[in-house]
Amino acid sequence: MVDREGRGLFIGAVKIAILGAGSIGCFVGGAWSAAGLSVRFVGRKSFADAIAANGLTLTDQNGWRKKLAPAEVDYSTRTAALTGADLIVLTVKSTGTEAAAKEIGRQAKKGAVVLSLQNGVSNVELLRSLLKRHEVVQGMVPYNVAYLREGRFHKGVAGDLVVTDTPVTRALAEAVPDGPARLKLAADMPAVAWGKLLINLNNAVNALSGLPLLDQLKQRDYRRVVAASIVEALDVLKAAGIEPAQIGPVPPRLLPHVIGSPDLIFNNGFLKLQKIDARARSSMYDDLAAGRPTEIDYLNGEIVKLAEKMGKKAPVNRAIVDLVRQAEAGVERPWPAKELRDVVLEGKRAAPLFGY
Repeated sequence: MVDREGRGLFIGAVKIAILGAGSIGCFVGGAWSAAGLSVRFVGRKSFADAIAANGLTLTDQNGWRKKLAPAEVDYSTRTAALTGADLIVLTVKSTGTEAAAKEIGRQAKKGAVVLSLQNGVSNVELLRSLLKRHEVVQGMVPYNVAYLREGRFHKGVAGDLVVTDTPVTRALAEAVPDGPARLKLAADMPAVAWGKLLINLNNAVNALSGLPLLDQLKQRDYRRVVAASIVEALDVLKAAGIEPAQIGPVPPRLLPHVIGSPDLIFNNGFLKLQKIDARARSSMYDDLAAGRPTEIDYLNGEIVKLAEKMGKKAPVNRAIVDLVRQAEAGVERPWPAKELRDVVLEGKRAAPLFGY
């Protein structure tokens, strides 16, 4: 796949398959395909049909736009399409990791590299335990991608993919040196994953708010809930001897102070640095809207699990997990900011649904 010095042979020589090609997978794979790489997409029929009818349109918050015609997009709904791939990029939800690993084990050739671009901190460990014949590489996606229907995918938050520094990923980074799906290399990906998890603690609050990401973040009571969940997480990570990496412009220890800051400071400081546009929303928001299981156990739930392991409690993250599970069970409601703060931080009872 690469020579001894890690120089890339990706363009025209290496076959890439995106398994679980939804919002993230279609955007990343589409951007790589536009850069000249050989990319095959494997995912749901709804995406396959939309792209077959409309092509694949990619946009980002900076005004970048790329349109791939239907004939330029190789999208399959069958995992047999993994056969022959040199690099399999896994973008399925964390809830689907084990099933995806079984398909990779059945369909992929021996020696194919698996790059996980999934949320959470435990997927890579699970993949390595199940895929003994494959090198599993950890990656991190710092931005949100919204599906705007009819084959249109929009990256609404600034940031670059971060992946473990290996010969394969070094070659891939050289093949896509610029553009919205470029890669940065990191030596300590577990620290990066924990740093990203701290940022992702907002996903559940965004989903519970029922609002686009920008509108949710502009309300301080929502941010206070997020800040409290991060403070609690940092305390648990410290007890476990885990030092999360900095993701974005703010160090982890300062993150809750910035997020919980007054509106004037936050809206004119942090939001301008992050460049979040009005169409961005969290993947958990999309999952609840579509009636799909969420990744709550792999985000706030990881903090609860680690706290229990360390003999500690995590009541803020536990309360958020419980509310998301209620929403998954069909008790759906948009939570106003003050009510969510009161329920999660003050332990108050929620107002009854439907006014009775």
